[in-house]
Amino acid sequence: MNFLSPVVTFQNLHEVRRLCHWGPMVALSVIAICSCMAVLDSIIWYWPLDTTSGSINFIMLINWTVLILYNYFNAMFLGPGYIPLGWKPDNLQDTAYLQFCRLCEGYKAPRSHHCRKCNRCVMKMDHHCPWINNCCGHQNHAYFTSFLLLAPLGCLHAAFIFIMTMYTELYDRVSFGWSSVKIDMSAMRRVHHPIMPFGMAAFAATLFALGLALGTTIAVGMLFVIQMKVILRNKTSIEVWIEEKARDRIQYYQTGEEFIFPYNLGSRWENFKQVFTWSGSPEGDGIEWPVQEKCHQYTLTMEQLKQKADKRVRSVQYRVVEDYNGACCPLAKGFNTFLRTPCTEEPRITLATGDTIYATRGTKWWMYGDKVLNDDQAKEGTRVRGWFPRRCVEKCHYDTADNSTTPEDKKDN
Repeated sequence: MNFLSPVVTFQNLHEVRRLCHWGPMVALSVIAICSCMAVLDSIIWYWPLDTTSGSINFIMLINWTVLILYNYFNAMFLGPGYIPLGWKPDNLQDTAYLQFCRLCEGYKAPRSHHCRKCNRCVMKMDHHCPWINNCCGHQNHAYFTSFLLLAPLGCLHAAFIFIMTMYTELYDRVSFGWSSVKIDMSAMRRVHHPIMPFGMAAFAATLFALGLALGTTIAVGMLFVIQMKVILRNKTSIEVWIEEKARDRIQYYQTGEEFIFPYNLGSRWENFKQVFTWSGSPEGDGIEWPVQEKCHQYTLTMEQLKQKADKRVRSVQYRVVEDYNGACCPLAKGFNTFLRTPCTEEPRITLATGDTIYATRGTKWWMYGDKVLNDDQAKEGTRVRGWFPRRCVEKCHYDTADNSTTPEDKKDN
């Protein structure tokens, strides 16, 4: 793989526009602040370049920055890989086991899902990450996970530089508890003549960078642990949710079925190699996958179809009794509704009095569902679904989803 090809070669201008989003702007700003402050603190005050250890430290800091940015830009611009528009399986009989995507005008391959942000069906979709303004999926999962590992390691190194710079420039000794217990830290001081004094501005900038570095270490480190858990089981975050819903469905209906996740190859090492390879490209073509002996290519997609049918049956019809403008945090709908807004990038939908909604899930203050559309919108394949305040609707006791047609039923007809 050409080292720079994912970075300097773009399929179209849209890939460059991914940088014009709050997620990449914030992420790159944090990387720039921590990297620049760590380098400045090292060469000016704590670890100058006129020493061997200082030179090694400087090279390590630059190395962290290069590796972090390399994996970050690969995850962003290489992308997750998309199912071709209008895709269908070679054996047309297999379409009975697959969901059809009206937006992509093709069938969803196993492990693929349609991303509303990217507006494409994504291969082995894990999630849409706002920090790279792209989906994490089949092609870029390894780069994304490597970034999640390298960012905390680089921030830990930078945090050490920040702490020692502030200490050696401000204090000679560190005291724990009462003054009778002290540890001599004079050996950590590096006697040299800095080119500029460590003033209040430098202290404030270093302290701010330290906060960013520690916060990034904790937040991104937790994301890395989560990603490694699903990778070692050869799953995605979406598939973890599908597996949980499969157990709930079987328990609710007492069907006696046994759902076996098909893609767990039984060995953590084998699962790991499905994502991380020496070539940098993941195993497989993103459409067909190695599965367990008791399973086949459509084991998971068949379970998804069962869950989709179950959702139709268990959805509840509501009538809108109060207008809602689609605001993320509507203070006019109550203080609790304002504070308990769902922490998700899923959309909010506008409501008008008299509209009909089929709700599929919800919380105490918010609900998620599909709005019933007119016949022309339904024929066009339009679908309006998202979150809305619970107080804006009331349950239709005279009608339920069991004896009426849902928006998804209309689309499938």
